[in-house]
Formats: sequence, structure tokens, C-alpha cells
Amino acid sequence: MNDKDETYVLNLCDEVLGLKGSRQHLFLFLLGDKGHRLPVDVYYPEKKLVIEYREYQHTNAVAFFDKPDKLTVSGVSRNEQRKLYDKRRRDILPKHGITLIEINYSDFHHNSRHRIVRDVKRDLEVVSKILKG
Repeated sequence: MNDKDETYVLNLCDEVLGLKGSRQHLFLFLLGDKGHRLPVDVYYPEKKLVIEYREYQHTNAVAFFDKPDKLTVSGVSRNEQRKLYDKRRRDILPKHGITLIEINYSDFHHNSRHRIVRDVKRDLEVVSKILKG
């Protein structure tokens, strides 16, 4: 069983939408700095919809994820690269007629370790509101 918050939230999205999205979907037109395709968390082709789950490290510095002393192939820190790639998704997906919805960990009740305190009923309501909002 995968207990990652991302998996939990994407499964909630599947339930709310009544569809099974394509996880870690790759588009030919969404590329990283070395020409590799950038994945999106989930894509629903029937709705031309991408959903990205934003964990704590997407908005806050976390040394474990950022590896500040090591540069990426882009020549920037992992934190900077993540910001660039997040922006790239925001800019490019709409140009291809795809709606992007970002769901943040802070949209849910979470503990001091920034993990979701799971309550399926409450969390389905949160996701439903975001997706219909």
C-alpha cells in the first residue's frame, strides 16, 4: 500500500471526478532543461485536466529535498529547479488547452511534519470544492 500523501490526494481526485487519471503522465511538449519530458502528477484526458499536488517542499525550503550544496543539470539548486518546472507547467499546459489545478498540502488538516491528517469524508469535501471551484 502506498501511503504517500500525493497518492492519497490523487485517489481522492479520481473518486470526485469518477475517473482514473494517468499518473506521472508525460506530454511531448512539456520538457525539462535537458529535453527530457516533465511528468505531471495526474492527467485526465477526458477533461483535458492536469492536477498537481504541492507538498510542503514546493513552497518551503527543505534541505533533504533541495540539496542546496548540489546543483542540478540546469545549474541551479533543486529548489530553484522545482520552481522553474512548476512555472513551466503553469505556462505551457494552458497553451495546449489543458487546465492545471494545483492542490496544496495546506488545503488539508496536516500535522507538524506537514503530512495530511486523513479524514476521507472531510478530505473528499476539500477536493470536491477545489475541483469545482
